[in-house]
Amino acid sequence: MPLSNTRVKLASRPVGLPQPANFEIDTLAVPALADGQMLVKISFISLDPAMRGWMNEGRSYIKPIAIGDVFRAGVAGQVAESKNPAFAVGDYVTGNLGVQQYAVVGAGATDPRSPDYLVKVDPRIVPLEAYLATLGMPGMTAYFGLLDTGQPKPGETVVVSGAAGAVGSVVGQIAKLKGCRVVGIAGDKEKCDYCVQTLGFDACINYKTDNVRQALRDACPQGIDVYFDNVGGEILDLVLEQIRMKARIVICGAISQYNNTTPVKGPSNYLSLLMNRARMEGIVVFDNAANYGTAAREMAGWIQEGKLHSPKIQVEHGVENFLPALLKLFSGENFGKLVLAP
Repeated sequence: MPLSNTRVKLASRPVGLPQPANFEIDTLAVPALADGQMLVKISFISLDPAMRGWMNEGRSYIKPIAIGDVFRAGVAGQVAESKNPAFAVGDYVTGNLGVQQYAVVGAGATDPRSPDYLVKVDPRIVPLEAYLATLGMPGMTAYFGLLDTGQPKPGETVVVSGAAGAVGSVVGQIAKLKGCRVVGIAGDKEKCDYCVQTLGFDACINYKTDNVRQALRDACPQGIDVYFDNVGGEILDLVLEQIRMKARIVICGAISQYNNTTPVKGPSNYLSLLMNRARMEGIVVFDNAANYGTAAREMAGWIQEGKLHSPKIQVEHGVENFLPALLKLFSGENFGKLVLAP
């Protein structure tokens, strides 16, 4: 029987929270391979907050997904058939192959400049899905955003929002490895307990039940040296009230603002940057692509030494469930890294 491939395409651009009408699901026969091509069976699809921004028209750090295109996503999978001498059947790979069950990949699989570029990975080092977490884009974002942009120093206080998520959980752990006091901000008691008891954070604030302003004062009595921001909005303002001289604010994301139908809320306390001679800088992980290998080797070493835990990985199932799974990121129903097994 010929293989069939179910895939998700962007049908229209959402306004506010994405709706089923913004997507089209179709099923096609998998074509025969030409010389130089291979077939990848996708095992896990990465679900990330940035996907919401990719649906919008307009200037950004990456081109928007075109209407009618298979939805962009990082994946991990296994080569099921190969006419490409660089890849053998059974090889495990990661790449940007989209929200679908199978992908036919051509000669670009060996070219780092190609959108079809694939990286061979070894699931004996960490589970395959972890290559979409600690050793994937979330881990790279945490590593470069904290170390290159945040530049933490031993003894400093680092605060991270989205602390139990795929990026935030790695940020906090690396900050601890670098000798910092680490305070997380998360959305429920279970997540806060995980950050402190499993990941080794010094404290974690529940923004849904705690007075965040007072909790930050209590947890950061000397003020905040580095803030790694994954959420934006009101929490960013509250942190800016308490930054120290020469603080560094790392803008990684603003998930609280992604589905707004009104203008994005910017920081009203930005004059704190002036008074404290602080800086605020954005991080886009793709800018560091040339150094991914170095980061991955160092983080893999920390994992093997027991110094770095991969984030919890929450697996949803069925390519047809892409939208309800994705929306868990914006409702806070996810815990750790969210992936879809198609």
